[in-house]
Amino acid sequence: MEEREKGRANERWDSAIANLKETSGNLESLQKLLLKKAVFVDEDTFNKASLASQQSRTIKVLEQRVETLERELDASITAAAHARSEKRQAEASQKAAELRTQEITKELENTSKVFELHMQELRAKQEEITKRDNDIKLLEAIIQTLGGKSPIQRSTRSSS
Repeated sequence: MEEREKGRANERWDSAIANLKETSGNLESLQKLLLKKAVFVDEDTFNKASLASQQSRTIKVLEQRVETLERELDASITAAAHARSEKRQAEASQKAAELRTQEITKELENTSKVFELHMQELRAKQEEITKRDNDIKLLEAIIQTLGGKSPIQRSTRSSS
């Protein structure tokens, strides 16, 4: 952005210098012309010629200003097109990010559901193990009561 402003400032200085050189050349030509062919005119003719000269200078300055404004307009149009393009890219990126976020959210929800099912299955297995363990303890107690000895003691006797 600063480079554009510097470029514009340089263009203005270049234009100003060109105008000064042109004016200098015009003055020299006028001076030579006056020295060679001095013409005396009445005041009315002089005023008309001065007015025409002033209008000519004004027209030239306005034409240069129009050219400058046209260049600035072209630069603005280009910048606007670039900004629109960047905006479209940003919107597309945002949309892609939103879709990815939705996908990840769905994956997390599915993982959470699977985890919950596994936890329920583990709890059911734990309950089954606890129930079987209690059944085994109950059976051991019944065996102890009926046999009077623990199953561990019986197995040691039979092996000896």
